[in-house]
Amino acid sequence: MATLDAYLSSAHGTKHSTVWLADYRSTTLAPAGADAHESAEDLGDRLASAMRAFASQTAVVETREGQALARLHLPVTAWGERVGVLTVELDADRVPVERPLLQELAESFAVALTAAYRRTDRFHLDRRPTGRLTMAAELQWDLLPARAYEQPGVKFAGQLEPAYAVGGDHFDWSINGDWLTVTALNGMGNGLDAALLTTLAVNAMRNARRSIAAGQSLPGDLTDQAVLAADAIFSQYGGARHVATLLLALNTVTGELRMIDAGSPRMLLVRNGQVTEMALDAQLPLGMFGDTRYVEERTTLNPGDRLFVVSDGVHSAAKPNEATFGERELGRAIRSTRLQPPAEAISSVMRKLREYHAGAELADDALIVCLDWSPRADP
Repeated sequence: MATLDAYLSSAHGTKHSTVWLADYRSTTLAPAGADAHESAEDLGDRLASAMRAFASQTAVVETREGQALARLHLPVTAWGERVGVLTVELDADRVPVERPLLQELAESFAVALTAAYRRTDRFHLDRRPTGRLTMAAELQWDLLPARAYEQPGVKFAGQLEPAYAVGGDHFDWSINGDWLTVTALNGMGNGLDAALLTTLAVNAMRNARRSIAAGQSLPGDLTDQAVLAADAIFSQYGGARHVATLLLALNTVTGELRMIDAGSPRMLLVRNGQVTEMALDAQLPLGMFGDTRYVEERTTLNPGDRLFVVSDGVHSAAKPNEATFGERELGRAIRSTRLQPPAEAISSVMRKLREYHAGAELADDALIVCLDWSPRADP
């Protein structure tokens, strides 16, 4: 980060800069580069304000009476994915002039940082201050395109837990023209075996999407994806293992929603403040039998609708002699997020799930996806 620090100093007159990277749970920030070696006491006051900027996704200015320097904390976000925060120290009287310029720089830096994750390990190391990922979790996080996406008309975010030891739960997404395709998967089994199974399913569906001839099919069609993935899994495992999957394709212009329910992930609709589970026709999990065919269902979202997709580790989470989390807490937890953007909403529901488990590590993988849709404004 020395190059960035030098550029900020020469171009914007900053005295010091810190890049904070979000951990895999998106619940805390860790300093990157040389700042990673500072003591917790030295980082503490900066971290609190950086977390405010990260949570609110707005710039936070920190000034102290009698001091000439101010701190400016800027969200580092690429296309809706919250990567971290950039903190700079500069003369307080320069903040009004430099703030918009530094905000643009933070946005550009987020794109560069996202690309760098594919080319170097150094930032991955900075994101893991509390411990290493399991091999299964390493596979799952590397498979994920990004945890969030945002464009006019649609906002989307997802989270996997336990973040450092997730096994078979996963979500995948792709934007093609007007269509946003989202899949939520729960690979049978645990640990590395489940992660390998899910990896096969995800890549089979990607192969189907990327093999469509021009004019032959729409990116929103889901049946080919489901059939190819089911055939690939059955060919490899002979029906001994399968992947419970929910496939979705949303037309971001019209709100048309296409769905295939091939397993346990459930979808809940938030409309006008009410939470209802969407009842879909249950079809076979991917790979359970050979030559399985799948049928799309269709509906249309209303402006302002929100969708939550949760795996069985969320809706079926249970404690002895108590109602499941889905029965007792999930609807209330979802309603409480109505004013939060998707990334914050999933964090809030995950926090309620951990509270339900009294802070203990989750007994099963948990996946939550949140998607908001509103029509695009006319240009």
